[in-house]
Amino acid sequence: MSKHYSLLLALSALVLAILILIFSFSFSALTLALLGFVAGYFLVKAIGTQKEFSSLLSSQTPQSSHDRSTQIFALGKLFEATLDEMREGLLVVDNDMRVVASNPAAHRLFNLATGKLESQRLTQLTRNPAIYSAFHDALKGNERSGVQIEIHDPNRRVFDLRVVPLRGSGGEQIEGAIGVFFDITKLEKLERVRQEFLSNVSHELKTPLTAIVAFAETLESGGLDDRDNSERFLEIIRKNAARMQNLIDDILELSAIESGNVGVKTEEIELSALINDVFISLAGKASSRGIKLNNHVPAGTLVFVDPRRLEQMLNNLVDNAIKFNKDGGTVSIDFESGNRMRIFVRDTGEGIPAQHLERLFERFYRVDRARSREMGGTGLGLAIVKHLARAHGGEVKVTSELGQGSTFEIDLPGTNGISARP
Repeated sequence: MSKHYSLLLALSALVLAILILIFSFSFSALTLALLGFVAGYFLVKAIGTQKEFSSLLSSQTPQSSHDRSTQIFALGKLFEATLDEMREGLLVVDNDMRVVASNPAAHRLFNLATGKLESQRLTQLTRNPAIYSAFHDALKGNERSGVQIEIHDPNRRVFDLRVVPLRGSGGEQIEGAIGVFFDITKLEKLERVRQEFLSNVSHELKTPLTAIVAFAETLESGGLDDRDNSERFLEIIRKNAARMQNLIDDILELSAIESGNVGVKTEEIELSALINDVFISLAGKASSRGIKLNNHVPAGTLVFVDPRRLEQMLNNLVDNAIKFNKDGGTVSIDFESGNRMRIFVRDTGEGIPAQHLERLFERFYRVDRARSREMGGTGLGLAIVKHLARAHGGEVKVTSELGQGSTFEIDLPGTNGISARP
C-alpha cells in the first residue's frame, strides 16, 4: 500500500474515532478514540512539512493527485470541525510537557478565551498537581484513568481525566501523551443529590419506625392489659404509621413530578371557589388555634389552570401557614392579574430568617426540624409546590420578615395558555 493511502486511512480512522467519542457516553469508546488520536498524531509526523506533502501528491497522476488532495482536504476540515465541536477538552503534549495540540474545549477549561495553547508548557497552563501528575505518568508509559480534577473559575467544575502515552512506530519509544477531560460536574451534583436524598429518606423513616416498633413491643409484653396506656400506645403507632404513609406518598408524588410523568391539564375555573374548598378542608386545624382564614379573591375571578394541581399547591402553602402561625393569627390569600397571574398566601407567623429563604424549597429542608416533625411535616411540601408551579410555566417565591410573617407567591405567566380575568 502506498504512503498516500496509508495517510488517508490514518486520517479517516482519526475522524471516525473522534465521532465515536463525541456521540458516546461510555468510557469503553474512549479506547477506540485514543487509537484514532494516535493514528492522527503519527499522520502529522509522517506528513511532515507542507513541501514534503506537496511532493507526495505530485508523485501521483494529475487527476488522481487532485482527487486525493480534495479528499484529504475534506477529511481535514471534518477533523478540524469535529475537534472544535467536542465538549470534551483535548490536550496533547510532547516529551518536554509542551502542548502540541488542543481544542476549544481545552481553551475554555484553562480559561483561555483567545489564542492558542500550543507551544506552552503544561506548568504554564495550570498548577493543578493532579493534571501534571497524570501527564507525567503517561510520559513514563503508565496510562491514567479516572483522575478527578476540580477547577474553580469561579464556579466549581469537576472533570474526569484520562491520559495515555503516545508511542512511536516501533511501539517502544514514547513520543508524548494525550489527555481527554470529561466534564462530570452535573453527574457529580446528581450523585450528591441522590446520596443526600437517600440519607434524608432513611432518617425521616427511622424516627416513626422506631416509635412503632417500640410501642408494639410494649403492647406485646403486657401493655394490652393496661387499657388506658394501650389506647395511647395504639394512637402513637397510628400517628407514626400515618406519618410514614404521608412521607412515602409525598416521595412518590415528587418523583413523578420531577420525572415529567405528571401532566398539567388546564381548564377555566373560578379561583375564589377553589380557595374556599382549600379553606374548608383545613378549617379544623385553623380553628383549633384560633387562626382566621381570609379569602380576598373576588367572586367570579376566572383563571385557566390545572385545578387539581393548583389546589394541591394552595393546600400545602395554607397548611404550612397554619402550622407556623401564631395562635389567633390570620392566613390570607390575595390575587393579582395582568401580564402575570399572582396568587399570594400570607400569614402572620414569626417569619423566616433570611439565611433560610434561598434553600426553603429544597427537598427535606426545614427551618426548625424538631418543630416541623412534631407537626407532622414531611419536608417535601414546598418542593412539590415549586415543581408544580414550574409545570405550569411559572415559579413560586417567598418573602418574609421576622416577627411579621411570610408571603408565598405563586407566579404564573399570563400568556401561553395561562390567563385570568375577573
